[in-house]
Amino acid sequence: MVRLLRVLSFFLVSCLAVAAGRTDAQAGYAHFIYDVSAGKILASENGDVLNHPASLTKMMTLYLTFEAIKSGRMTWDEQIVMTPNAASKIPFKLGLKPGETLSVREAVLATGIRSANDSAAALGDRLGGSEERFATMMTAKARALGMSKTVFRNASGLPDPAQITTARDMAILALSLIRDYPSEYQLFSMRSFVFRGRTIRGHNNLMYRYPGMDGIKTGFVNASGYNLASAVVVNGKRYIGVVMGGKSARKRDDQMAALLDQYTNPMRPAGGALVATAEPQKRPGFQPGGQAGAPAAGQVLSYAEQPRRQISPGMASSSQRTVAASAGGRTQSRTGIEPPVPLPSARVADASSAASQVDAASNAAGWSIQVAAAGSRRAATAMLERALPVLAGGFGPAAPSVEGYKDGAREYFRARFVGFASREVAASACASLQAKSMTCFVVR
Repeated sequence: MVRLLRVLSFFLVSCLAVAAGRTDAQAGYAHFIYDVSAGKILASENGDVLNHPASLTKMMTLYLTFEAIKSGRMTWDEQIVMTPNAASKIPFKLGLKPGETLSVREAVLATGIRSANDSAAALGDRLGGSEERFATMMTAKARALGMSKTVFRNASGLPDPAQITTARDMAILALSLIRDYPSEYQLFSMRSFVFRGRTIRGHNNLMYRYPGMDGIKTGFVNASGYNLASAVVVNGKRYIGVVMGGKSARKRDDQMAALLDQYTNPMRPAGGALVATAEPQKRPGFQPGGQAGAPAAGQVLSYAEQPRRQISPGMASSSQRTVAASAGGRTQSRTGIEPPVPLPSARVADASSAASQVDAASNAAGWSIQVAAAGSRRAATAMLERALPVLAGGFGPAAPSVEGYKDGAREYFRARFVGFASREVAASACASLQAKSMTCFVVR
């Protein structure tokens, strides 16, 4: 009996510890505040310390989804299958059964607004063939965007000890979404959407009450604490904020509000950000409260080229607090990190996006390497996709390119990587491919 009581006592204490961990996580704290308009860091505390992204992961899942839609590899109305893997995810979720289908539009809204784990996994299974392979694609894209410390292991952000990131990297990802997919980004401002007759609400509560905030994502697992990536426009200027390791959702939100108050508008009265405001303005493209088919074809499916702003090389790389003067000051530390891509062709991309980017890079300057000359564009692209994993992230700014040319009556397609900084870097890239039994030579 005594032994039984000891076992029961241990079990009770363990349950209480788990319950406490869910409401008052003890993960390491970090924040990162970035002035997009000025291109400089305003504040960074533990900005490069590793943490778990939790549902901030879904920002990358959606980035790759938008990329696939833009390239024509996926459509908004395509029906995707709720795989057994996706259906098995724990809440938040839509709750569809294995084998049931939903549109890409529905999955995107559920992932971005409700943070549904099953819809995120379904998108990953569709894009990668498996969620595991999709996670590899996510990590490759992270490197291409300049997220140097992030590793993804799943599409949803559900617990995995190997899934890691930093506050800085999450700021880069948030900015990349706003910069590269401005129309699609608007979904992050929605409070709710209708899914098959049900109104499904989001829970980015700070966004609903902070003036000028128009996204972007919340996250929580026990190992990370409460995370938040926010984007706000103050006096016509765009700012990105990331808070990680909050001890509760409310404390995290209040901390983000205090940081934004301090660094984006020093004249705002203390606590003024917490006054309830009107619902965010409805924008064309995504309409709160409408059917899950809310993205309007004339808006969301038009992709005019937008000016691309990158996080400057002056971003401080330090795990200690780095703060710029609030009025026109400069960042104390000038040790930089690689910025996100200023244009789609600026870096070696992941294999999933090679086909959509090859033409854009055809005229890039600098040194190039050629891996094949094929009889069809598809075959040339396949050669690039085979080579991408070897080159991804390791050889600076370069991009896949397919260039057509004619030899008499026949048309051929050169498969190249273009834009290497020097002959030496290009030769090093070639050597890496040749070590994997791939053909390669340097051209200019």
